[in-house]
Amino acid sequence: MKIGDIFYIVAMIVFAWLTFAIIRGNFQRKFDDDGHRLDLIDEDNQNKGQNAK
Repeated sequence: MKIGDIFYIVAMIVFAWLTFAIIRGNFQRKFDDDGHRLDLIDEDNQNKGQNAK
């Protein structure tokens, strides 16, 4: 196996791992510690504030 092939395989593995890490991080930022979606909590809080007026 040539050295270029080895570098290519290593690059594919690193790229796949980085892609997985980025997607996992983006997904985890959407939820709080209790598993509630943060965007829905923000919308709910805004709606409660508007209904109280």
